[in-house]
Amino acid sequence: MPSSKNARQEDLNLKNIVWNQFDEASNFLTHPKGLLQQIRECDNVFMVSFPVKLGNRFHYFYGWRAEHSHHQKPLKGGIRFSPMVNQDEIMALAALMTYKCAIVDLPFAGSKGGVAIDPRQFDEEQLERITRRYTAELIRKNFIGPGVNVPAPDVGTGEREMAWIFDTYDAFYPGRTDNVACVTGKPVSQGGIMGRREATGRGVQFGIRQIFRHKDDLKAVGLDPGLAGKRVVIQGFGNVGSHTAHFLWEQDDCKIIGVSEWDAAIHCEYGIDISKLLRHKRRTGSIRDFPGTTTLERPEQVLEIACDILIPAALENQITLKNVDNIRAKIVAEAANGPTTPMAERRLRDRGVMVVPDIFLNAGGVTVSYFEWSKNLTHMRYGLLDHRLAEAKGMRLVSALEEISGKKIQPEVRQGLIRGPEELDLVNSGLEETMIRAYEQIRTVFKRRRNLPSLRTAAYIVAIDRVAQAYRELGIFP
Repeated sequence: MPSSKNARQEDLNLKNIVWNQFDEASNFLTHPKGLLQQIRECDNVFMVSFPVKLGNRFHYFYGWRAEHSHHQKPLKGGIRFSPMVNQDEIMALAALMTYKCAIVDLPFAGSKGGVAIDPRQFDEEQLERITRRYTAELIRKNFIGPGVNVPAPDVGTGEREMAWIFDTYDAFYPGRTDNVACVTGKPVSQGGIMGRREATGRGVQFGIRQIFRHKDDLKAVGLDPGLAGKRVVIQGFGNVGSHTAHFLWEQDDCKIIGVSEWDAAIHCEYGIDISKLLRHKRRTGSIRDFPGTTTLERPEQVLEIACDILIPAALENQITLKNVDNIRAKIVAEAANGPTTPMAERRLRDRGVMVVPDIFLNAGGVTVSYFEWSKNLTHMRYGLLDHRLAEAKGMRLVSALEEISGKKIQPEVRQGLIRGPEELDLVNSGLEETMIRAYEQIRTVFKRRRNLPSLRTAAYIVAIDRVAQAYRELGIFP
């Protein structure tokens, strides 16, 4: 058991954690020291305080936008609304975004933004005023634009806030044809893309699926290939956690035995019906007292449920020295940013627990944001040009099969064979391919370099090498 002294001394500053993880990976690389420092440090940080009149008085708010790297253009990263937002957190998240984009091979560098507010304390009109004023401040300093810096949703924000950001930017620059690409994660009716809302959770699903295709890797943690019947615990039931839970439950036949939210956690060893749980949450506003489950005394207790896969999908620093010895999962799959501290991760590795790093596993959101940004720049809807062509080819194939076999194909099977791809089909296909390729590259590095301590280190190596190559090709370093 860790001593209380060690737990107190544990560094929970996310910026320090990310920088230290970078340094650990750098020890296995031969890039020049100056180049590594360029990749590691945050290029720019914009801090702003601004007043907004709410009711009869003015309120002051503090916001940030960090630009970690400029090896690619534009920069990409979400905007979070949380009372815990601070400059160090924003810088760390911007760095993680740089590495994340490099791992999944997107033409973006990393950025991040945030406003230190609790959105639950404001009504919709007040949030709109705050969002538009924050956007105006970003515009004034050129920290937003289709080819400069492209925000997206994060904790505390969603499609609604992204639509306000787009509309504000469009008002400042009327008539520019690419204005809609200034932000991603918008409603589909405002230039968004099908599948973006659930993209991070879908990416987590695809990433975990790929891990469970490798028999030898799973043998080391005492698991068999395939996800059917695997016991899963989800910490955090917001956008990412709820979609991850639903996809793993409905499509991969996982048994979701524990779920937590900010105010409650529930447990049922026989499995939870996620569709019914989602309806219960919409009806009551909480997952508390869901029929057939036990409501735990404290939400953080969900982390200690014995399971095959534990998915932290909330905030950073959830698994620390204070609770790591109570974690009873075989795989910790990080759907949130920075949920496991380095000292806790070392404890888990020493016990044979596989930790799947955030900079790979939660890259689904930025991947589909890339698809949305590309769609906005081309002004062409995915699937529009080839839908009918694909159906015509499918029809000819089905007709040929019927002629050769002398039998008619059942109508429902026939329809499935000839149906042309819609936008959502193409988005999910592209996302799945991206997650598969990224994991295989990380796994290859991890297997070939026998002395690497973790998949996280292997992921950082993939990211650093790609960013370093970009800087070299730009001529910034020899």
